Amino acid sequence: MTLFDGITARLVDTPRLSVQILERAGDDPATPTDRTVVLLHGNVSSALFWQELMQDLPADLRVIAIDLRGFGGTEHSPIDATRGVRDFSDDVFATLDELGIPTAHLVGWSMGGGVAMQYALDHPVESLTLQAPVSPYGFGGTRRDGTRLTDDDAGSGGGGANPDFVQRLIDHDATADAQTSPRSVFRSGYVAEGYTTDHEDVWVDSMLTTSTATGNYPGDSTASPNWPGFAAGTIGVLNTMVPRYFDTSGIVDLAAKPPILWIHGTVDAIVSDGSFYDLNFLGQLGIVPGWPGADVAPPQEMVSQTRDVLDAYAAAGGEVTEIVLEGVGHSPHLERPAEFRHALLRVIGYVGAPADPAPPTEAIIIPSAD
Repeated sequence: MTLFDGITARLVDTPRLSVQILERAGDDPATPTDRTVVLLHGNVSSALFWQELMQDLPADLRVIAIDLRGFGGTEHSPIDATRGVRDFSDDVFATLDELGIPTAHLVGWSMGGGVAMQYALDHPVESLTLQAPVSPYGFGGTRRDGTRLTDDDAGSGGGGANPDFVQRLIDHDATADAQTSPRSVFRSGYVAEGYTTDHEDVWVDSMLTTSTATGNYPGDSTASPNWPGFAAGTIGVLNTMVPRYFDTSGIVDLAAKPPILWIHGTVDAIVSDGSFYDLNFLGQLGIVPGWPGADVAPPQEMVSQTRDVLDAYAAAGGEVTEIVLEGVGHSPHLERPAEFRHALLRVIGYVGAPADPAPPTEAIIIPSAD
C-alpha cells in the first residue's frame, strides 16, 4: 500500500467488522461535522484512489476515506446482496459511529455513489456529492423509468464479470498484457483516453486489493431462460446493484433534503446511456451474440435515469447542481481535479470556495481544456 505524503492509514474496529480508513496527519478529530468530508470509493478500487484529492483539500477540513467491505485493508466479510448496498452503508455508519461522527458530507464515486445515496436514505447527511454514480435504479436490467426488464434481472449481477479479469485480480496481475488486465481496464474504463499520471501503479495496486473470495467480487449467478442466459445471484458485489435489490430513487421523498452535487464526464465508459459494461448495450453492438432487440433488452439509460431522479428531487424542494465535464471519463477527481475540488467545496458551503457559475438546478457544462 503506497501512502502519499501526509496520508495515514489505520483500522477501526466496529461491531460489524474491522474497517481501514485513510486520514490526513494534521486533521483535528474535533472538527465540526459541517467541515467533515467522508470519501467512498467505487467498485474494484479502494480509498487509495482519493489520496490526491485528500492532499488538495483545505487543511481546516477533516477528510476521511473509507475502504468498503472486501476492498483495500477492510475485512473481507461476505456481502448479502439481497440487502442491496446496505451492508456497505451499514459498515460506513458503524465506522463513523466509532469515530464519533454523527453526520458528514458524503462523496461517493460510482458504486460508492449508490452507497452514499443509501446512507442518506437511512441517516442524516450534510451533503451528497455523486461522482459518476451508479443509477438510482441499479446497474443493468431496467427501462428509463426504472421498471425491471425481467423477473430475474437477466444479464446483470455476478455473471456479468469477465472471468479472465477476475482471474487476473486473483493473480494480482499488474501488467497491461491483455485487454482484460486490471491496468488495461483502468486505462480504457476508469479514465478517458489521453489521461496520464505518475500514480498509475498506485491506482492499479488499489484495484488489486479487491477480494475475490466467496461473497465478495464479483458474486454468484444463476441460469436464466432469458437472454443472455444468466441472472443475478444473492451474494457478492455485483449483485448488490441489480434492480431487484437496489433502488435509491426514494431520496426524492426525503423530508430533509441535503444539497446534491452530481458530477460526471461525457465519455464515461462505465456509467452512461451506452455503457460498455451493460450486456444489453454490448448485445445491441453485436459484441454479445443473440441480442433479442430493444423491445426486450434495451440498453440501460443510466445517466438519463439519474437526471430524472435528481430533477424530481429538485422539484420536490432539493438543491441539485449537475456538472458535466466534456472529454472526461469515469474519474473526474483524477482527470479534472481542480474543477472537482472547486465543485465539492461549493456544495459543502466552504467559505472561500469559487462562486457557482450557474443556478443550482441548471447543468454546468465545462469544456475540455483542449
